[in-house]
Amino acid sequence: MLDCLIIDDDTDIAMTICEYFNLFDLSCEYASSFDSGVKALTEKRPSLVILDVNLNGQSGFTLCKKLREHTDAPVIFISARNTDNDILTALGVGGDDYITKPFSMAVLLAKVKAMLKRGSASQKPVSETLRFGCVEAERDTGRVWRGGEPVKLKPMELRLLLYLFDNQGRRLTKNELLEKVWGDTFIGEGTLSVHIRHLREKLEDDPKNPRFIKTMWGSGYMFEEIK
Repeated sequence: MLDCLIIDDDTDIAMTICEYFNLFDLSCEYASSFDSGVKALTEKRPSLVILDVNLNGQSGFTLCKKLREHTDAPVIFISARNTDNDILTALGVGGDDYITKPFSMAVLLAKVKAMLKRGSASQKPVSETLRFGCVEAERDTGRVWRGGEPVKLKPMELRLLLYLFDNQGRRLTKNELLEKVWGDTFIGEGTLSVHIRHLREKLEDDPKNPRFIKTMWGSGYMFEEIK
């Protein structure tokens, strides 16, 4: 299986990233268009995808939605576009992180290694079922149900839920969540807030008045202790 697939119509950037990653023993290939990206995703089955937002007039957002129909592999968006709307859209369609160009190759490598390491660790089975309200979640398989109906959580949403649940009753700062869940305090707070919102929408009876995932204004979040 390929460690990393880069889909970017700027072949100079894609080639440079591949060459850099290969120096650090990460297998990496690239595709330079929407269609070749779809083909490479099917044939190479990468563990992680680096995806440009603009692909010769086609949308990386659309490609990410298509990718999410078949795999939970982490997706890091890269783009010269840096508006909040672009970032929120990227996360909303299934992206796990968003990096604006120009970026540091060393920082990108660190993010990729951290995500690949988390993916490898998550494959180790730990038999336990979490229960709160009408929600059940299997820690080892990542399967989640709400009221008996299956709920699809992205890998980072599941990691965030597990960390919140394991620290229930404790005030968790935004920096702690970014460090412990994403392994990266450089990720913007917007990424965290979007993932919190998605968890509430998927798991809470009333997302606007959550019973379990509480906002601690000015500091962070807390999972209400289950008694």
